[in-house]
Amino acid sequence: MLKTFPKGGIHPPENKITSSKGIKRMTVPKMVTVPIAQHIGIPAEIVVDKKDKVEIGQVIAKSGGFVSSNIHSPVAGTVTKIDQIIDLSGYKKQCIVIRTDAKNEANFEEKEYSLITEIQLDPKEIVQRISDYGVVGLGGATFPSHVKLNVKEGVKLDYLIINGVECEPYLTADHRLMLEKTAEIIVGIKILMKALHIEKAVIGIENNKKDAIKQFKELTKNESGIQVAALQVKYPQGGEKQLVRAILGREVPKNGLPLDVGVIVNNVGTIFAVYEAVQHNKPLMERVVTVTGKKMENPSNFWVKIGTPIKDLIAEVGGLPDGTRKLVNGGPMMGKAIKNTDVPVTKGTSGILVISEEEASRGKAENCIRCGECVTVCPMGLEPHLLMNLSEKGMYEKASSEDIMTCIECGSCSYVCPSHRPLLDYIRYGKNIVKKLETSKN
Repeated sequence: MLKTFPKGGIHPPENKITSSKGIKRMTVPKMVTVPIAQHIGIPAEIVVDKKDKVEIGQVIAKSGGFVSSNIHSPVAGTVTKIDQIIDLSGYKKQCIVIRTDAKNEANFEEKEYSLITEIQLDPKEIVQRISDYGVVGLGGATFPSHVKLNVKEGVKLDYLIINGVECEPYLTADHRLMLEKTAEIIVGIKILMKALHIEKAVIGIENNKKDAIKQFKELTKNESGIQVAALQVKYPQGGEKQLVRAILGREVPKNGLPLDVGVIVNNVGTIFAVYEAVQHNKPLMERVVTVTGKKMENPSNFWVKIGTPIKDLIAEVGGLPDGTRKLVNGGPMMGKAIKNTDVPVTKGTSGILVISEEEASRGKAENCIRCGECVTVCPMGLEPHLLMNLSEKGMYEKASSEDIMTCIECGSCSYVCPSHRPLLDYIRYGKNIVKKLETSKN
């Protein structure tokens, strides 16, 4: 029987249009715009100046603190500008603009690194390498990976869970990576097991990726410490708490972390980045991005250099189709609308979704009919209708006491609401206010 989490969840149309599209390498952009805040925590500190020549993989911004991450140049070229530029958040952020050196880049071909299975670094060296090479969580949160691996003394861990769920509709970047880099991901898993002194790992993959499940089972059949868990297709199974519950049956505390139940969770993209950093001394300066949409001419998966303008990806798949209403960074459930196509790809960009007028239109918001559907589907056991009302009325203390901060912003409530109420919009707004209020108290 397929495993899943027991509380809430929905089944939106999968629309995995690009699941059979192999990963192609994007044309090297003429210009890259590299934000220095591509991770949760303190922005990195710029260590280059305007007119400086930089090489591929060179550190251009150093970690600004413990919860921070190094930023590396994805191209060889010249720094033309250091300025406040709008990024995927829609706000102006400090960025480094690099003009690609045509002489160096025109003849540059990505090395096809041979598989290295022997892990020579010790646990401390592994964590340091991951820190030096700017690896962050590629599942969306972009939490610096070396911080996650610096487990406090006394914390007992017994499982590493690898998140290969990719439950968000349309996105297939992780699926394709699992198919094309299976062996490397397995080595990456062993690297983290060694760093964490863990003997058991489970790769969680939803059952709509049977080819990936089969491939991983075949390559891990002689690996006593690594298992593959086929999971029922249900959104938002990729959430850490939902995944831990589905695979191990352990309940992560309401305001806690997987660490509290002896588990660390990492996305498959992160695992591959760890492999490249540790085994090939390669910084995190590119990632797989799905560019997709029902009316796209040639939706595809690409290896994309960090800092590449979104407009370059759109051009690569044939341009925006007529009737395009919205561009989304990520998937339709948790993604955020993009302000313009000049914004750059970052470490957290898993997909660019092109949505038509028909798909983007919202029904007119009506009064709540107290049907309880939002409560039924909430994977965190919250009352979304109540949290929306409290946020709308400015009752933030009450919203806090009703656990608004435990909302994982999956959007399941908005998806099922028959009255088309903007539940998630108000809850997100309420969370931001509550967070500011709590910060001001400390």
